[in-house]
Amino acid sequence: MNWEGGQIQRWYMASVQLLARFFLTLTGKLKYGKLWQNFSTQENPMTRNRADMMVERLRNMQAAAPDIEASAVVSVDGLIMASALQQGVEEDRVSAMSAAMLSLGERISNELGRAGLEQVYIKGDRGSIVLTSIGDEAVLTAMARQDAKLGMIFLEMRRAAEDLVKLVG
Repeated sequence: MNWEGGQIQRWYMASVQLLARFFLTLTGKLKYGKLWQNFSTQENPMTRNRADMMVERLRNMQAAAPDIEASAVVSVDGLIMASALQQGVEEDRVSAMSAAMLSLGERISNELGRAGLEQVYIKGDRGSIVLTSIGDEAVLTAMARQDAKLGMIFLEMRRAAEDLVKLVG
């Protein structure tokens, strides 16, 4: 068989595309050098990864409770799993402090005989921070405006935590 330059190039590109589709089907990601690109789409939920679904759930929570300015899902080890934070907010700082507050809250709750910590609430001059556990593996952190309607925030966070527990575990 005699191959011309154009035929080889077309065959090569078709092979690369086929391999890329196969890899995308398995992982939901394609790797180009050191950059991982997600090709998640709304149309095909099978290609969406957990982090994308968590971020989408965080954004839905923030839309349902507009007083929530930022939110994140953090592992109990202090690692960020997903976030919808404001620009300029450091993910690492939020995740480390969230995990520390959850740990401290659990210890206080246990020491004072109140076991089964569900929520930590912090009120400051410029707003509130609410932490809600997501099963045993993670915490949902939300930062709210100063004049926020806390009942709505607590409700939406509880609903989000119920959905996120399926994605975390």
